[in-house]
Amino acid sequence: MRVILDTNVILSALFFGGIPGRILRAYQDEKITLVLSPEILEEYRITAERLAQKFDVEYEALLEWIAIHSEMISSGELAEPVCADPDDDKFVACALASDAKIICSGDKHLLNVNGYQGIEVLKPRPFANRYL
Repeated sequence: MRVILDTNVILSALFFGGIPGRILRAYQDEKITLVLSPEILEEYRITAERLAQKFDVEYEALLEWIAIHSEMISSGELAEPVCADPDDDKFVACALASDAKIICSGDKHLLNVNGYQGIEVLKPRPFANRYL
């Protein structure tokens, strides 16, 4: 199964564990395929660097592993904004360009576009319950 993980899911997994940690382990165990774009990977890096200033967590190795073991696609920009927060459009653009049908996110702006062009946006717990 090909899925796009929002930044909050990846970083919650890395820094705190819980259900997002379970999703990350499923990805590392190759039970799901992570699809991302260079823009998404860059957001992961920037946000991880900011959080690492507050929490003593090693994140560089994981992000390098993600960059190597994910399906990287070039998604470009959407023709028009979809999310209330335009910064979240990169996740929708990635889903459309890759034909991935699932975005896992806790972000309300992404959750509000659930169903857009057949893309399902699920919070981590419902995603894990349904697909893991």
